[in-house]
Amino acid sequence: MKKNKIDKVLVSILQRRFKSITEEMSIALSQTTRSPILCEAKDFVTGLYDAKGRMLEQTENLPILAFSLGPVCEYIIDYFGNDINPGDVIFHNDVFSMGNQNNDVAVYKPIFHGGELVGWAACKGHQADIGGAVQGGYNPNATEVWQEALRIPPVKVYDRGKLREDVWDLIFANIRLKIVQEDMRAQIGSCVVGERGMLRLLERYGLEVFEVHKEHLFDSTEKMMRAEIKTICNGTYYGESTVYYDGRTPGSKYKIRVKIDVEDEDIWFDYSETDKQTDGFVNGTYTSSASATLLTFLQMVNPDIPHNNGMVRPIHIIIPEGTILNAAYPAATTYGNHLCPNNADAIMRALSPVIPDRVTAEWNELLASLITAIDPRKGEPYVDLGFMEMKGGSGAIKGCDGYDHIGMIDASGGVLDQDYEMFEQQTPHLLLEHEYWPDSAGEGQWRGGLGVITRFRIGSERTKLVTFGDGDVEPPFGAQGGKPGTLNKIELIYPDGHVYRCKSKDMIDGIPSGTMYYQEAGGGGGYGDPRLRPASLVAGEVRNGIISLQKAREVYGVSIDSHSFQVNENETKRMRGVPWKGETSGGR
Repeated sequence: MKKNKIDKVLVSILQRRFKSITEEMSIALSQTTRSPILCEAKDFVTGLYDAKGRMLEQTENLPILAFSLGPVCEYIIDYFGNDINPGDVIFHNDVFSMGNQNNDVAVYKPIFHGGELVGWAACKGHQADIGGAVQGGYNPNATEVWQEALRIPPVKVYDRGKLREDVWDLIFANIRLKIVQEDMRAQIGSCVVGERGMLRLLERYGLEVFEVHKEHLFDSTEKMMRAEIKTICNGTYYGESTVYYDGRTPGSKYKIRVKIDVEDEDIWFDYSETDKQTDGFVNGTYTSSASATLLTFLQMVNPDIPHNNGMVRPIHIIIPEGTILNAAYPAATTYGNHLCPNNADAIMRALSPVIPDRVTAEWNELLASLITAIDPRKGEPYVDLGFMEMKGGSGAIKGCDGYDHIGMIDASGGVLDQDYEMFEQQTPHLLLEHEYWPDSAGEGQWRGGLGVITRFRIGSERTKLVTFGDGDVEPPFGAQGGKPGTLNKIELIYPDGHVYRCKSKDMIDGIPSGTMYYQEAGGGGGYGDPRLRPASLVAGEVRNGIISLQKAREVYGVSIDSHSFQVNENETKRMRGVPWKGETSGGR
């Protein structure tokens, strides 16, 4: 190959190879970790970066982590300067040096070829514990970072291939659960897999060919993103949403306000008018909030755009320090990832008038729980971050119903996030019910995704439960005439029959064994006029128990026989007030 000549086929091959390497890293990590947060829910991201920390590709198992590694990689490069060597392994979680959440601990491994730094393999995963005042890391009473977690600024745990046992012991002496050490070793192994894959690539093509084609890949990806932005009319668009209750002041509300400027092939997201940070733990970091902005916008563009540095070049994000989306040191910020749904709502409300066909109705808002105690069967502590029961439905979009039981917009994944039998092995609880919740989806020409109902019996004494999210206050909005989804609810039914309705940002201690945990995770918003949904489709969903006869009649305007589930055409025509259209376009 002639010097600097671009082989476009090779560019495509490299892009796909980068992706496959990060997928291999992801598989290795999911197969070697022990915490269900990682091996079951896959609350982690794997990625490759060039020598400057620019993203080559990522595998985003959980969307909110998708763009959380790059800013830290660049920070680490500046932090260590020339003191980066083959065999180094660096840990990081510090939210005040571009981290996104305290529990999300990252591993970075520099990749050297011919004695030259050529790239980085990295992964970040949510750890079951990270020190602080509360096991599991979520402390609704926190007012500063030290009450939440052990801060880990960039630190070498391996230096030139040698384990720094003093550093390792210092970190894990401040973390309660031994499983975290084992999971961090698995993350190191994942980075080794990434390093090997990159080195094989460099050995085959050479560094010069790699560098030239990498830059062309970045440029090509940038062109793809600019072409997508160009399809949005130039203009300034405004959206806002509300964050309910900061965990300290009952009735408190905070506004997220975004101004979106589209100018030809560039787009700006400006949060300068967003409310100031709280004095509690309901705050975000720049990295978590910017990641939320990117993942929301990516839902509105070509899904085949590669995820590398070129993709983000035309996207400009302004989040002033001191706002609820970018809290200043030393604020508590563990909640920050969970401001993503509120952020997404503001963005979708801003862009819905200009690109209605590409904006979904709103997804189920978050209400989640973290349960910790001692498992009496093993005599060991456990942490369960309730991925199974928290996942409601997504919002519908033109031409497609919402996804059932997929979860909030930043942590979508679905039912397989927690296998039932593994749930009962990894916790002392007995699962009694986990099923779709009829009538939970927002009605529309395309309905929202269904939520779920979950019941299990708690099997540990002196159990602690922490709730977070504000999905029990405002339901997800419908779009273009669609109806809103449903609210969330968590209840504890104690052995004596007493029922406690959990509040948002609640912390309940001393829950006895035998207490029943009950949760409703709501459905997503609907899209379009429900009376345009095909009557035959409504009848089928009534037959399958997804929609009740009452909803079918009152909201969809469809009369259905309760025994045969056949549509009464004349009555339906009368209720809908339009000529009979038994197969009006809509639905999946």
